[in-house]
Amino acid sequence: MNETETEDTRILIVEDEEKIAALLRDYLQKDGYQTRWLERGDDVEACVKEWQPEAILLDVMLPGKDGMTVCRELRNYSNIPILMLTARVEEIDRLLGLEFGADDYICKPFSPREVLARLKAVLRRSRNQLTGNVSALKKPLVILNEQRLEIHCHNRTLELTSIEFQLLKTLVTEPGRIWSRQQLMDRIYPDNRVVSDRTIDSHVKKMRKKLADAFPTANLVQSVYGVGYRYEEPEI
Repeated sequence: MNETETEDTRILIVEDEEKIAALLRDYLQKDGYQTRWLERGDDVEACVKEWQPEAILLDVMLPGKDGMTVCRELRNYSNIPILMLTARVEEIDRLLGLEFGADDYICKPFSPREVLARLKAVLRRSRNQLTGNVSALKKPLVILNEQRLEIHCHNRTLELTSIEFQLLKTLVTEPGRIWSRQQLMDRIYPDNRVVSDRTIDSHVKKMRKKLADAFPTANLVQSVYGVGYRYEEPEI
């Protein structure tokens, strides 16, 4: 996303700590974004309908109405990208749950550079989804062959186990989405068998090794500390 693409992009910052809000506002404006700042959660809906921002940086703890409630209510009528800001690591699983529908989260304290990178990532995914033609924008690095349980990656064919294939298929289907270990277990083991987090980690480790053999310069399956995994293709 270049400067021309950001100059008309409206970002709503909802944060009751003035210093944090000012830091975010200054950093985003420097990169060419238009911004508005709200301190209260109960002011968000009216602003979204009137100003129509393209993404929201939404704090969890807000006066008037908390960020999780705001996120859930927005999802009743809008798919606007929402990045939650939280200082409490124990809230992350709830933030990522389908119940709230957040696109990503950022833990405090954070660097403005990280916020900007994560914001650009969710905006890019959102715009790709709106076009309905992601594959036409760039050729994916990983192509799945479900009949053979194979993947084609960087001009090589890799064989995966059934579990590894289903795991990778889940991640690849929604690039950038953070999947908790529990969500991945529910997808891979629909019979609700009892498995541990370490089982998922073991499958991911083996799958990563195979991907690294084919494409050593790309970290395709990324760990999200304390939460789970996501799939990201590098800009090449």
